[in-house]
Amino acid sequence: MFRSIPLKYVLPLLGLTVSAFIFNTSEFMPIGLLMDISQSFAMTESQTGIMITVYAWVVALLSLPLMLLVCQMEMRRLLLGTMGLFVLGQLASGLALNFPMLMAARISVACAHSIFWSIAAPTATRLVTRTHRPLALSMIVTGSAVAMIFGLPLGRIIGLYAGWRMTFLTITATALAVLLYLAFVFPKLASDASFSRDDLPKLLRNPVVVSVYILSVLFATAYFTAYSYIEPFLKIVAAFSDQGITSTLMLLGVSGLVGSFVFSRFYNHFRYGIIRAGLLGLVIPFLLWKAAAGGAGTMVAACLVVGCASTLFNVTFQAELIRHVPMGAAPVAMSIFSGIFNVGIGGGTWIGGQVTTHGLLPYIGYAGAAIGLVAAVYCFTAYFHFLGRAGESHQKKS
Repeated sequence: MFRSIPLKYVLPLLGLTVSAFIFNTSEFMPIGLLMDISQSFAMTESQTGIMITVYAWVVALLSLPLMLLVCQMEMRRLLLGTMGLFVLGQLASGLALNFPMLMAARISVACAHSIFWSIAAPTATRLVTRTHRPLALSMIVTGSAVAMIFGLPLGRIIGLYAGWRMTFLTITATALAVLLYLAFVFPKLASDASFSRDDLPKLLRNPVVVSVYILSVLFATAYFTAYSYIEPFLKIVAAFSDQGITSTLMLLGVSGLVGSFVFSRFYNHFRYGIIRAGLLGLVIPFLLWKAAAGGAGTMVAACLVVGCASTLFNVTFQAELIRHVPMGAAPVAMSIFSGIFNVGIGGGTWIGGQVTTHGLLPYIGYAGAAIGLVAAVYCFTAYFHFLGRAGESHQKKS
């Protein structure tokens, strides 16, 4: 897999992959620690849970402004500085004396998150030739997917046996080790043409780029409409046991690795087919969500397809975005992508909450499918049309 990539670039790619694992683990880790944190500060879980919402909205709101602020920095310095901010934020989280201090620490981590996910994919693709870009992107996504499988349970286990503070401090130590590793192996990348806020209107006048953003927010909204409430759906509608739910969610995470592999193997040769698969792989299982709940095998199969499609869409449209912007604009373009995707996460969670509140949990798949269908229709008509206007032949690229 790495034979044709020089070792000096494989090593930093591995560092970026581990960094993606750490960042993704850190984002959702507090979900499994809310009870412990609440008891420490004599608060309710609903009160401490606000830090998860605030984290997501900080990422959504600050990704673009922060990237515009730092976009002219040399990439190696920016990456190491971002990792340094992340380490400090995690350390402050573990040592927080009260909840406001913990909130402030989590906000600093969210700022680091905003910058990291803006530069991770563009940086990975700059380390390799165009031929190996799908592999580089799939490695970043793999790090993120593995976090969903092993990172979150591991954080929960540490919290149960050593307390929530030790979970944050373990992340601190791990991130510090990765920071030192990257300081040794990450090359200094020559600066691309600088991007300034004056270039932003031109970027947003690109119909292909805008279409990627539209598709991203629609897909994220569709996915999280159902995914945010998958645990109660599996328990109440599909009648899964607690152990069955845990196993299914882990399998869903594993299926993301399959999506990452499919992308790295086939994107260069079957690009349009991969795009279609990412969207239809979400819509069709969600349409069958309620029916699939009638049997354990069909429900698990539907979850596996959705997990694969989610990762496939995410990495494919990051590749599409990088493909259609100048290299110097890629980090800023990715910052908008990250922010918009988080808006979709919030929107989907809200819609799913409304469906559940009104007693329609068994039908939540239809809500996600309806939004996903809008995304699919837009992609197969407008997005493919804009690709054609941009000079890309459907026949040549598929």
